[in-house]
Amino acid sequence: MIAKQYLNELLKTVYQEDIGSGDHSSLSTIPKNAEGKAKLLVKETGIIAGVELASYVCDYFKSKQDSLKIETLINDGEQVNVGDIVFIISGLQLDILKVERTLLNFMQRMSGIATETRKYVNELKGFKTQILDTRKTTPGLRLIEKEAVKIGGGTNHRIGLYDMIMLKDNHIDYSNGIENAIINANNYINTNVLDLKIEIETRNISEVERVLKTGKVHRIMLDNFNIEDTKKAVDLIGGRYETESSGGITLKNIKEYAKCGVDFISVGALTHHVNSLDLSLKAIKDE
Repeated sequence: MIAKQYLNELLKTVYQEDIGSGDHSSLSTIPKNAEGKAKLLVKETGIIAGVELASYVCDYFKSKQDSLKIETLINDGEQVNVGDIVFIISGLQLDILKVERTLLNFMQRMSGIATETRKYVNELKGFKTQILDTRKTTPGLRLIEKEAVKIGGGTNHRIGLYDMIMLKDNHIDYSNGIENAIINANNYINTNVLDLKIEIETRNISEVERVLKTGKVHRIMLDNFNIEDTKKAVDLIGGRYETESSGGITLKNIKEYAKCGVDFISVGALTHHVNSLDLSLKAIKDE
């Protein structure tokens, strides 16, 4: 689960953004102590994500102790179909309506990401290759979206700029070459006594050869390589370093890249080019 400190800070902003001085639509029409139930209804087939987070949202938004309770029927990571009920919320009607939009915003986005991730993961069954996400996330929601990738069966790449050194084309160009970039990165790690892995981006076979001559990295990214050059690069690296394919990889060609023997394939589209899953929170009327 995502760190509580992060969630508390995020939900504080979300609460103010959506509720502000009060939910006047509900306050003007619903008795203060009226209780009720609502169900989270699935309106589109996919992978559900955000169930655990929904419980945390309810705890944060509720007006008093035990004013909202969730009965979970389907867990994170499970397949859902149209008409399925994921959970039932019971408690004060005012609190149910207070959490409705925030809960749906998180869960629809997360479920869309988990659904897309699962498609890529399913394509790689039988291969050693793992699916990675990227930093192409919605500002402020990175941990939420990366959690959804994990729920979908993917693997998180670095979280930010602080937990791994990734030497991309601009770093290499500003350093006046691959060799300088690698040497500078290693000197920085040693000087500052940091425990960080180094990944370096390569754009062609020649750059892969230069990295191999220099060494002192952990992973080599093969950026926008075609299938033929990916196979050449993997054979050339020969397992000395981890390999990652990135750029131009889709559901249609991902198996061909996996067949080349790469360890990882990173797909930015998991988080920056995805449709939310259609979900709805519907009141349960007394019979």
